[in-house]
Amino acid sequence: MSQERSAALKGNPITLVGPVLKAGDSAPDFTLNKNLLETSSLQDFAGKVKLISVVPSIDTGVCDAQTRRLNEEASKLGDNVVIITVSADLPFAQARWCGAAGVDRVVLLSDYKDNSFGKAYGVFIKEIHLDMRAIFVVDGNNQITYVEVLSEMTEHPNYENALTAVKSLI
Repeated sequence: MSQERSAALKGNPITLVGPVLKAGDSAPDFTLNKNLLETSSLQDFAGKVKLISVVPSIDTGVCDAQTRRLNEEASKLGDNVVIITVSADLPFAQARWCGAAGVDRVVLLSDYKDNSFGKAYGVFIKEIHLDMRAIFVVDGNNQITYVEVLSEMTEHPNYENALTAVKSLI
């Protein structure tokens, strides 16, 4: 069931649409774009621990820093963990940013077509059609074990809590 709730962008109200997911819920499946023609779903990462980092746009300062930080952490987590960054940026922009930033351990996937990920995970921003900054940790059986959806878009998530949640599963 779709719900609406309030968050903020630089103190200005915005509306998040979708369910309020919590630890213990099954992770909704998704279809996100790797590029314009190829897609990826939750099943592509079956059996792995997934840290899903959601950013509004890879070309902004906090989103850039969040993705770089998790790229650095990825090498410490082993082969049974995948870090996925989801944004509504076009796949071209994601690929360009990854190349320029040297990010090679994080899988970037795009929610640009219909914002279905944002709506399924409760992070779709009604007013601007982007996804709210959030982190979801999902175990190998696709159960959510950790959720942080920020209430202010411009703030950083709690990286340490998210990484501790991942490490508890490996």
